[in-house]
Amino acid sequence: MNEPSVEDQLERLASLQEMLAEDPASTFLRYGVAMQLKGLGRASEALGEYERLVRESADYVPTYYHYAALLGEEGREEEGVAVARQGVERAEAAGNAHAKAELLDLIDELDA
Repeated sequence: MNEPSVEDQLERLASLQEMLAEDPASTFLRYGVAMQLKGLGRASEALGEYERLVRESADYVPTYYHYAALLGEEGREEEGVAVARQGVERAEAAGNAHAKAELLDLIDELDA
C-alpha cells in the first residue's frame, strides 16, 4: 500500500483541526492532530500538542511514548526520558503493562 500523499495528509490535518475547533477538549482529536503534524515533519507544532495533552489529559497513556520519542528525535533525549518516565507511572496506574514495557524500552534507547 502506498503512503498517503502530502496533500492527503494536509487534508486529514485540516479535518482534524476543524473537528478539534468544535470540540477543543477532545483528547483523541488533539492526539490525532499531534500525530498528523509529526507525520508531516512539523515537529515543533507536534511537540506543542503533545505537551498540551500531557498537561490537560495526563491519563492518556499513548501520548507519552510519541512525545518522548519525538523529543529524542529532536536531540532532546533527557527531556524524552523524563516524559517517558512520567508515562511509565501513568501506564502502571492504568494497569497497561504493554505501554509500560514500550516506554521502558524507549527509555533504554534514549538513555544509551
